Amino acid sequence: MNETGARVLVVEDNDMNMQLVEYLLEEGGYQIVKAASGEDALSIARGGEPVDLILMDIHLPGIDGLSVVHEMKADERTKSIPILALTAHAMRGDRDRFLEAGCDGYISKPIDVKTFLTSVRQYLSA
Repeated sequence: MNETGARVLVVEDNDMNMQLVEYLLEEGGYQIVKAASGEDALSIARGGEPVDLILMDIHLPGIDGLSVVHEMKADERTKSIPILALTAHAMRGDRDRFLEAGCDGYISKPIDVKTFLTSVRQYLSA
């Protein structure tokens, strides 16, 4: 798949983080769909146009990110969409916990602007 123009759902409740991710993805040629809560993420992923990748903040208002990941991976409509945890949690064991919860990968915050798009491309071309 050619990832240029791919639709990426960004689930992030922090405006500054959302602006940075949006800027980087747009510069990379991606289409961005935004959600500020777990409920919005589920609604967007299950309806409308499909997305090619989901960047999921873990700490969200309402339903937390790991609960959203669990629901998406259990749903036939969304289980094949790669989901990357996008979180400031970088303690020992956090990455394994996110992968066990159903995430396909992990990007830590603060985002490294030099490697961010490389990480996104890796999961879109897999």
